Amino acid sequence: QLQLVESGGGLVHTGGSLRLSCAASGFTLDGYTIGWFRQAPGKEREGVSCISSSGHSTNYADSVKGRFTIARDHAKNTVYLQMDSLKPEDTAVYYCAAREYYICSPYVRDFNSWGQGTQVTVSS
Repeated sequence: QLQLVESGGGLVHTGGSLRLSCAASGFTLDGYTIGWFRQAPGKEREGVSCISSSGHSTNYADSVKGRFTIARDHAKNTVYLQMDSLKPEDTAVYYCAAREYYICSPYVRDFNSWGQGTQVTVSS
């Protein structure tokens, strides 16, 4: 399994912004499709956004379209999730995950390497 490390979570007020980072440890993210998922207390883990291995294709859940932006920096070996206009319902633990395939997927089962997660809390 690949080792992924998320960072950038925290506590913000409604309407605020955060940028999450997903970094690889000991390997390059090139060639891997990266997904961001989140899990709120008592709920199932859900797909938030995904970026293909080339970076040419991105997907977003309907609930975050227009507010979140995913991007990858090959030089820094990092994938980012810029989250703007945050809402209390965005509160969750956010995970990044990798799959060794060039196409995005919104499904947890399609990713086999996961980070430990970073907490995002949006206060009303």
